[in-house]
Amino acid sequence: MTQPHLSELVPELPEVETVRLGLERHILGRQIVEVELRRKDLRFPFPMDFETNLRERTILSVDRRAKYLLIRLEEGLTWLCHLGMSGRWTLIGDDIRSRPGRFANGAPVGSGDGPHDWVIIHLDDGNRAVYSDHRRFGFMDCFPTKEEGSHRLLCDIGPEPTPNHLTPEELASRLRGRRSPIKNALLDQRIVAGLGNIYVCEILHRAMVSPRRTANSIAGKSGITDRIVRITGATHDVITEAIDAGGSTLQDFRGVDGDEAMGYFVHNFLVYGREGMPCLREGCEGVVKRIVQSNRSTFFCSHCQR
Repeated sequence: MTQPHLSELVPELPEVETVRLGLERHILGRQIVEVELRRKDLRFPFPMDFETNLRERTILSVDRRAKYLLIRLEEGLTWLCHLGMSGRWTLIGDDIRSRPGRFANGAPVGSGDGPHDWVIIHLDDGNRAVYSDHRRFGFMDCFPTKEEGSHRLLCDIGPEPTPNHLTPEELASRLRGRRSPIKNALLDQRIVAGLGNIYVCEILHRAMVSPRRTANSIAGKSGITDRIVRITGATHDVITEAIDAGGSTLQDFRGVDGDEAMGYFVHNFLVYGREGMPCLREGCEGVVKRIVQSNRSTFFCSHCQR
């Protein structure tokens, strides 16, 4: 099986949704009593007064937009978190069965004492939320919730890839006029929110669409094409199944309980990482191929994906 490139190990939408659900179970309704920053920056510097803005505020909701965690705080503030490539949250407390990650320099990652534990959130019930990120490609921000629609990271994001947001009509309208391959188009966050390389490979295989086809040819000039319907349905199915399975457990990804045994969707991969292996579609005699598109690996079956 082909090993994924480092750039493809970013937590995708289902992984981020799994983290969101875990955080929601443990921090919703809790007040933040203290914020520890172990460094001044991650991928970007922490915003000015970050600790002050979070301290003594109650957590009203834990939401997600694309691959961004949006933690709503009282008095109209939103705390944004992106996990980058290796970011993870671990919950620590007497009533939480937390399992920090592997040991590094004598301390387990996510314990609050690990060498890559950069942000420690102390809650009013005595529990702690620890953000760890040894590559430091993640980042955080804090801004008034009313400004979310104009926030530079959120204002141009497309619809969520779920049945109640993404329709064939919406997808077709966003693809028309685009000459890029459909694989690249689906990775464009302005077209569909939160889709990453792994799941787009799986979506196109289920939809029986070649990743080389241009987005414009799939969308058609008007009306709804069969390929658009298949891609939309496959997107709904793959994302829903992956969320239910807890993601795909790539390298450093864990849920907030430190459980790396989660992420069972990896067992459902039909093409990703299977270069040279038989296509798993019933009745197909093709072999999975790997090509590179925009510096990312694309896995597909040229026999049944047309």
